Amino acid sequence: MISFVQPTRVLLDPIEATRTAVEARRWLWPLLLLVVCVSASGTAFSLRWNAAPAVVRQLQSAGGLERMTESELSEEIQNASRKALVAGIAKGVLLMPLMTLALAAALWLCAWLFDRSASFGQLWSAAALAMLPIALYHLIFAVCAFAQPSLSEARVQDLVPSSLAVVQGLSPKLERVFRAVDFFNLWSVGLLGLGFSAATGMSRGRAVLLFTVLYIAFAGVFFVGLPGIAAAKAGGGA
Repeated sequence: MISFVQPTRVLLDPIEATRTAVEARRWLWPLLLLVVCVSASGTAFSLRWNAAPAVVRQLQSAGGLERMTESELSEEIQNASRKALVAGIAKGVLLMPLMTLALAAALWLCAWLFDRSASFGQLWSAAALAMLPIALYHLIFAVCAFAQPSLSEARVQDLVPSSLAVVQGLSPKLERVFRAVDFFNLWSVGLLGLGFSAATGMSRGRAVLLFTVLYIAFAGVFFVGLPGIAAAKAGGGA
């Protein structure tokens, strides 16, 4: 029980609890919580998602809707829901552990670049602990999704309003920027800095600042740059 409670205390007492959990290399329970919560949110989405509009839109763009019978269309919609269920569970079981591993590798690289010694086990624990806010987000999403009679793709974006993108009337470019200012992501970045500090001995302020800057660079590429390029190619404007 102690090994379960100690990592989750990070959400309430990030400074001391993070240091203690990293030193004790507590990574198993945070990783399991992440897997369960992300899988639950993917399952909730697939069970509440109204796949019909997306399937019809896809078939229309491919030019195959006119040749389909009503039963074939119904089967396509059911298949889309099944694929969403499999993808949601796979995201939790496979993708999130791989992302945590990649994050731990990034921490190791940062430690090497700043000439800081730390065991990979401690860095792995720091990465797993930093994913706890993401697990919490998916848990809240799962509860909210199950409470809905039906979900559209547009509704999913704002089901848990955690970023500044909830502001109305934003241009597409500004909306992408504001979506990067997300409470759970920033919380995770702060825990990542505290975990890195506990593992390497770098000062907390410097470590948190380092990963805040790295997150800004990451968000600039993946929240703003690449989506903007994709929107421009699709003719939607940037």
